[in-house]
Amino acid sequence: MFGGRCQLMPRALPLMIALDDTDRQIVAFLQGDARMANAEIARRLGMAPSAIFDRVRKLEERGIIEGYEARVSAKTLGLGLTAFIFVRGDDGVSDQKTGALLAKIPEVQEVHHVAGEDCYLVKVRVADTDALGALLRERIGAIKAVKSTRTTIALGTVKETYRLPLPRTDDAKDGRR
Repeated sequence: MFGGRCQLMPRALPLMIALDDTDRQIVAFLQGDARMANAEIARRLGMAPSAIFDRVRKLEERGIIEGYEARVSAKTLGLGLTAFIFVRGDDGVSDQKTGALLAKIPEVQEVHHVAGEDCYLVKVRVADTDALGALLRERIGAIKAVKSTRTTIALGTVKETYRLPLPRTDDAKDGRR
């Protein structure tokens, strides 16, 4: 049994999409450098650039590659404070309107609907504690369904990545990760 007001209802896990060795290598290269040219990937894999182009297009169509974006240094832009905010709301288990409103706030980088006492875990980047206080009072606190928040400030970041571990072909067959 799940505890707390904002528990999640169990549901079937999505099927893991199998990648062959070539697709896995292509995804690994692009996770390391999204600007890597198809010709360079083709050279490394001993394939034609047109074949790589087709495979990348199919990976995008299948939703395996969702997009490309630049990693920008928050600190050099004056957004040196990272905080994680647990948000408890009034919306029920199946209503995620509060999450959608939180996601619209520019300082918010991530919104996760979570099980337990709190409903959402929100990652934000701001300049300093004054900006964090203003964000909590004026933006997050202004959402009517928000009942309470608990905030944890990150003192430093040891690891932060969007890179996913890619299952080997034999792991996908066995259902292992």
